[in-house]
Amino acid sequence: MSESMSAAPVPPVPPVLPPPPAAPAPPLPPVAPVAIDPFGADIPAEWERLRALGPIVPVELPGGIPAWAPTRYRTLRELILDPRVSKDPRKHWARLPEVEHRPEWGWVMSWLGVINVLTAYGPDHTRLRKLVAPSFTARRTEALRPRVGAITETLLTALGEAAAEPGADGVVDLKDGFTQPLPTRVICELFGVPDELKPDLVRLIAAIMNTVDQSAEHAASVQEQFGTVLPALIAHKTEHPGDDMTTELIRVRDEDGDRLSEEELLFTLLVVIGAGFETTINLIGNTVVTLLDHPEQLAAVRAGEISWDAVINEVLRVNPPIASLPLRFAVSDIDIEGVTIRAGEAILTTFAAAGLDPERYGPDAAVFDAARDADDHLAFGVGVHRCIGAPLARLEAGTALPALFERYPDLSLAVDRAELRQVGSFIAYGWQTIPLRLS
Repeated sequence: MSESMSAAPVPPVPPVLPPPPAAPAPPLPPVAPVAIDPFGADIPAEWERLRALGPIVPVELPGGIPAWAPTRYRTLRELILDPRVSKDPRKHWARLPEVEHRPEWGWVMSWLGVINVLTAYGPDHTRLRKLVAPSFTARRTEALRPRVGAITETLLTALGEAAAEPGADGVVDLKDGFTQPLPTRVICELFGVPDELKPDLVRLIAAIMNTVDQSAEHAASVQEQFGTVLPALIAHKTEHPGDDMTTELIRVRDEDGDRLSEEELLFTLLVVIGAGFETTINLIGNTVVTLLDHPEQLAAVRAGEISWDAVINEVLRVNPPIASLPLRFAVSDIDIEGVTIRAGEAILTTFAAAGLDPERYGPDAAVFDAARDADDHLAFGVGVHRCIGAPLARLEAGTALPALFERYPDLSLAVDRAELRQVGSFIAYGWQTIPLRLS
């Protein structure tokens, strides 16, 4: 027998096949919608409970408005950046026609019944954002530094005078005397708001943030203020133009209505001026209270061991001035984290939940640690929807905070910590009052 006949046949080598595709994540078991506390009484605890139910859960906003709520950092970030998620209720919210038949839903129209960068989608958002962007360039923001410093010093002096008045006993309300007037004056000067209209604007923004009062009367009152306060500002600046952003936006409306309609002018002023002071009020106030809660970290900051930028970043992560923002909407079906958000369904933008996510920030995510310097927080948004006024808010807080603690190094809470009350809102995250003893 020859060698070739005696050799055993060589078996063929099987082809190397790619591994089978991973099976899609099984759908999560349904979860009953959870009602969001309209008072915002304990926002961290609320999101801890919701996170235990899953990375994205169904919730009911005040009045029973259904929405999806991301409870994790990665989930919220993915949805914010997803082009299938819109901010335009007129085009993409399936439940919008129901609002007029549900008086208890009227409060949400303060947010959704307007046309500005908060409710625009795609090219409309880009167009409106470009119109207000010149007010918040790095150069223009930096040019405001001396004015912010001057207003800060004036207010700090007035705080000391108020504390020294008979019967004050050294106690002042920091919100009323400092954290509110500082950003309010700065943004109102930038937009040319006359002094006589400032109180009306402050009341209007407070009414919009109020999610406790769901009555038809409250909603009607807000709409009435829309029709008086902002038109009064436009009329004033039309008659008395100046070197301010309101005058510039009026010029754009008059010269090119295709770029800015009358309604867009009205509500662009609303969102830019309102957001320009309301969020910074809470940012400064939250930082002061948080540092008084952590005297060892305050000492480290004042000794230069931790930067004020790091402090502000950590407060934005743990106690963001906006806890949740209504609403965004699915343009088409979105499969995410084992659930399907159907086209036309609403999504809550959950900044407070994202900042406290242990998956992102570790098991001590709920602990304030200024040395962490978590500059990846989402409190100012991300992508094309990042807050255009973030540099101004940082400038104001970065000026106000060190000046306050330098002028009054022994300041302390004038009430028991448990007596402080959150503003009545699941949207705004801040204090109703901040009573302080200056020395």
